[in-house]
Amino acid sequence: MTLKTGLEILKAAQTGSYGVGAFNTDNLETTQAIMEAAEETRSPILMAITAGALKYSGTRIVDIAMAEAKNATVPVAIHLDHGDSFESCMWCIRKGFTSVMIDKSHEDEATNIRETQRVVDAAHAVGVSVEAEIGRLVELGAEVIISEENATLTTADEAERFISACGADTLAIAVGTAHGPNKGRGRPEINHQRIAEIRARVEQPLVMHGASSIPQDVVARVNQAGGVLKDAVGIHDDDITQAIASGMCKVNVGTDLRIASTAGIRELIRDKPDIIDMRKILAPAREEMKRVIVKKMNLLGSAGKA
Repeated sequence: MTLKTGLEILKAAQTGSYGVGAFNTDNLETTQAIMEAAEETRSPILMAITAGALKYSGTRIVDIAMAEAKNATVPVAIHLDHGDSFESCMWCIRKGFTSVMIDKSHEDEATNIRETQRVVDAAHAVGVSVEAEIGRLVELGAEVIISEENATLTTADEAERFISACGADTLAIAVGTAHGPNKGRGRPEINHQRIAEIRARVEQPLVMHGASSIPQDVVARVNQAGGVLKDAVGIHDDDITQAIASGMCKVNVGTDLRIASTAGIRELIRDKPDIIDMRKILAPAREEMKRVIVKKMNLLGSAGKA
């Protein structure tokens, strides 16, 4: 199947009142898990690649994702997640990405608009859709750190003004979610009223970042196998379904896959310490990620929509 743009996939989700997962991939096994889950559930997807993944693997992860996606029988977009510059977005477009995110949400609004417009003008000229972001999420990962004090929820006025000025196709908004496992912080409180307010003012598909659920049964398995993920929590499933009902179309998931793969690897090494074949070590990780992705696709309502 020919790759779709992010906007094509998300417009269909908006019309059909369901959510689509954007799943982060870093390697072959994660990519396989995402595609196998999508085919099994007949779900459209966005295969998301971060700047960190590109730094780690260079073009290799792009080649893997492209090869898997082009053999798909479900709608797939290859998406740059949190592109940090015009240059990084252009590099990805030249490599065949059909969707890019330019994230200048840490800059002042004028700069964010200006830099987003640059990407929009270039991307639209070659038929690639653009995601932008306004507002700041708490960042708990290793790549970017934003303190809770510096995180800001997006207002409806800001969202309407920003999207009208920059011309982006989809808009990521800050409504209380956080990237990474919320260790010791308690479950994030999602402002569903804010989502509805922004939805009423912005016609473009809305995006929820930091939407991993951090399943507690999987966290327990990691800990029992020697890991240390104490007090890690994520977004409640009810908050995800309510957010979609309020207007969210794209739901980003990364941390759930990392925790699931870690559980599979740790348990295999614990239970079979004589195993040295990397294929046998990584296969359980792939299966654990696939299981989590299938569950997420059913939760989002994308299963059966391809």
